[in-house]
Order: sequence, then structure tokens, then C-alpha cells
Amino acid sequence: MVNSTSFPGNPSLNTDNPTSPHSSQATLLRVENLKMHFPILRGLVFQRQVGSVKAVDGVSFAVRRGETLGLVGESGCGKSTTGRAILQLYRPTAGHVYFEGTDLTQLQGEELRRMRRRMQMVFQDPYASLNPRQTVGAIVGEPMTVFNVAKGKAQQERVKELLDVVGLSPSFINRYPHEFSGGQRQRIVIARALALNPDFIVCDEPISALDVSIQAQVVNLLEALQEQFGLTYLFIAHDLSVVRHISDRVAVMYLGKVVELADRDEIYQNPLHPYTQALLSAVPIPDPEVEARRQRIVLKGDVPSPVNPPQGCNFHTRCPLATDVCRHGLPPMLRDVGDGHFVACHLVS
Repeated sequence: MVNSTSFPGNPSLNTDNPTSPHSSQATLLRVENLKMHFPILRGLVFQRQVGSVKAVDGVSFAVRRGETLGLVGESGCGKSTTGRAILQLYRPTAGHVYFEGTDLTQLQGEELRRMRRRMQMVFQDPYASLNPRQTVGAIVGEPMTVFNVAKGKAQQERVKELLDVVGLSPSFINRYPHEFSGGQRQRIVIARALALNPDFIVCDEPISALDVSIQAQVVNLLEALQEQFGLTYLFIAHDLSVVRHISDRVAVMYLGKVVELADRDEIYQNPLHPYTQALLSAVPIPDPEVEARRQRIVLKGDVPSPVNPPQGCNFHTRCPLATDVCRHGLPPMLRDVGDGHFVACHLVS
């Protein structure tokens, strides 16, 4: 269990508060002020840093054990980078990632390697995340070999069991990735992620590369596996309809920052940040009468560059409600406006 700590300068972000996004109550993962800045270098021989791409710029949230936290936003807002930095595939520029109280950013070598057994990732592209030269048996069994969990016949039996769990025939064990469809490949990726019985899985847009007819099957599989094995998900996506279906809570990102965080139903029924309102206004509604009556919020302009984000609120250049304070002052950190609904906006009291 994470020790209760307060956040300097922001009493509302206190882990003693069970409604806080950093609450230690049943928390599996806690992210504090996570930053991932990629350096921009110039010079052919003597390279020097002339700037940085601020892909993730001060993200904080917590994921409770057994829940699914949806992370949504436009392409390029830093969602996938956040997931990779949490798992230490990218070493963060700053901030902390606590997994059951252990700060992953402080671990090196064998200590970090041991923690990796409990955290896995399902990547976006099932065509690129599988080695075409390995059989399914070798792909799914590789984590067991790396961590010396099972070998030989025991490993083969475990692989067959995992294939059956994800809805594939155990007889596929000697086949190669090119013999499978996109949906089947993603099931193989999920089987590999389950090989070491992890507690936490980052699902990085796991259905965006699949046909629409297959997406529902993969989402239903992830939900069934969560219930069966007690998994905790960070589900990264840009399809808000899918996120509403699978998530317990939803965090909205814009240009490297989380701007709103709330329970699923609360954020869809009562979005408070102007960016969240614009995103949800673009989600189709199956009722044609309601769809005809509602008003779309069309954002003007492009997303600013993460190399040189705007002064003040990152969203003010596209926000239809922006005022002078938005243009010149940084918005407050995520603050609770009631019932665990957190917003970072000057206009929300």
C-alpha cells in the first residue's frame, strides 16, 4: 500500500482523500507529474540540444486494482507515450510511477526486470508486434523462457492453454503470424501478455488496426479476461464509444496534459472541460431525433506543436470560451469539483 503523501502547493491532490485521483485506497498504479521530453539535436558531428518535444508534460493519475482507466485524446496528444513511460519502455524525463508503492523510475537492471513480470503491454499494430520468423508457440512462450518460468513440454502445455483462453485453437502452436488474420494476431499478442500472469496491462489502441466487425470481439475478450484473472487495464484509445463501453473511469489528454478525469458515466453525461465537450459532441448518437437536435462543437485550427506549446492554457488557441486569463495563466492542476470529477480549467469553479 502506498504511503499517504500530499502534493506541495495543491492540497486537493492528497492520497488521504479516497476520491482523489491519487488515492491510495486500492490503488495499484500511481503516476505523479510524469514528463517525457524528447531532445531535438542539431549538428552532424558535435550535436547540441536546441529544444525538446514535450510529448508528456506533467501527467498525474491513479489506477485502482481491477478497474479499467480509459485514456483518450487526439492523435499526437501523448497517450501512447504515457503508456510506454509508465512501463519504463521510455525512461521518463521527470516524475514518478509507483506500482504498489515501488517507484519504477528509480529501479535499474534486475530490480526493474523482476517488476516487468507484473506489467505487460498489448501494442496497437498486431502485424508489427509479432516476429514473422517465430512460430506462435515460440512467441507466446518467449516470456516464460526469458523469466525461466517453464520449459519444454510444460511450456508447450501452458502455451496451448493460453491460446484456448484467448479463443484460438491449441493446434495453431506451430503456425507463423502470416497465416493469421489481424484479429487472430491480436489474440496471439494478448496470449503473450498473459503468459506471466501479470497484474497490469497497458492496452495501446488494441483495436484501432482491426476491422470494425472484429473490434467488438477483441473488446469482449479483454473484458472476459479481466473478470477471469482480475486484471487492471490502462486502455488507450481515440474511439470514445469503445472507451465508454470498456472503461470504469476516463482521463482526457490534450497536448501532453490530462485536462479532465471522472467516472465513465459522469464524464459522458456532464463533461466540464471545453475540450472534452468538443470531443463528445463528435460521437455519433444512434437516435436520429437526438442526433438532429444536438449541436456540434467544431474546433478551429490545428493542435499546437509540442515543441513550442502556447503560453497559458494549452487549449486556449482552439477554445471557443477562452479569456485573457486562459491566454496568459497556466490552468490549475486537476482539482475535484465534486464526486471524484477532476478538471484542469480556469473556467470551471
